[in-house]
Amino acid sequence: MASRGELSHHAGAEARRAIAKARRIVVKVGSGLVTAPGLGPDPDRIEQLASDIAAIRRDREVALVSSGAIATGMARLALAERPRSIPEKQAAAAVGQSALMWQYEIAFKRHGLAVGQVLLTAQDIGDRTRYLNARNTLLALLGFGVVPIVNENDTVAVEEIKVGDNDNLSALVASLIEADLLVLLTDVDGLYTADPARDPGATKLDIVDAVTDEIVAMAGAHEDGRSVGGMATKLQAAQKAATSGVPMVIASGHEAGTLARILAGEAVGTCFVPRADRLGARKRWIAFAVPPQGRLTVDDGAARALMRQGRSLLPSGITRVDGEFGAGDVVGVLDAEGREFARGLVNFDAGELRRIRGAKTQEIEPRLGYKSFDEVIHRDNLVIL
Repeated sequence: MASRGELSHHAGAEARRAIAKARRIVVKVGSGLVTAPGLGPDPDRIEQLASDIAAIRRDREVALVSSGAIATGMARLALAERPRSIPEKQAAAAVGQSALMWQYEIAFKRHGLAVGQVLLTAQDIGDRTRYLNARNTLLALLGFGVVPIVNENDTVAVEEIKVGDNDNLSALVASLIEADLLVLLTDVDGLYTADPARDPGATKLDIVDAVTDEIVAMAGAHEDGRSVGGMATKLQAAQKAATSGVPMVIASGHEAGTLARILAGEAVGTCFVPRADRLGARKRWIAFAVPPQGRLTVDDGAARALMRQGRSLLPSGITRVDGEFGAGDVVGVLDAEGREFARGLVNFDAGELRRIRGAKTQEIEPRLGYKSFDEVIHRDNLVIL
């Protein structure tokens, strides 16, 4: 029997081969790669990025998710520190976004490429109709040979409608357009077993076949005033990408030609292996595009039935209902230890579920006075995370 290491190496080799065949790619860059502190957009860095994308784009489609609008606005407004209030961040983003896009326009035009700005909020992704509209727009831009440049719409986004960081946004975009590869270009050349700046014994991981608790523990929070993304959000993006069946690579964005080397199948950065059973588009939307509006805690028997037997969730297995939500909303499903292991579209509102939790299906009508469904969440509307 093959060892776990052998299996991981095999999965990694397969993932690298799949990467070499990628035809639709999402590339994400952080503020630190495209801006200089206090100066705004760095033309040389943006030119290098445009050159690298142009070099791989001859027979591929590429969408770019770019941070840097707020950092650019800070420079234009001569702000020494990152704004703290939402209105000030929105003002900085409004000033910075146009200046950043102008630099991208100049850089890509040198390579004969047009760019198109796409600004999204969590509402655009969470609403099914707007989600599909965003997908259609992005695919149309790619079809025209345009490089879409995507960012969160910081000028209007408030906490309730924020994705929050562009690592997670890039994974949502990769799922949205059914990309073959997601590349996060950053200041480090991959995921290390510890912070290499503090631990000289830290080693870089070439392959990660699953984002386990041990892997998550390796990630440390990071915020330097220009960037809100750290390794923790990159691992969240890796989980989303893996569940969507998309391989992801974290690599350094400081070296020219990194994208070409990744697409040549070289062992660059850290490669995250996707799940073999890629979720369908609708289940990807349920799993990641919509923030859960509530939580259902289930007993051990229900958790086993959902995870191992592919069953629907019945009211008899529910032990607790948290939050206020309506029928048709997305809710998280938690095990007895409080760990979220599934999400789904619920058939009853929160008030109804509090009245029927723990009940057998034949008891639903006596308790409510009516019965629209036997299942709280049908298996077709349930995603195991």
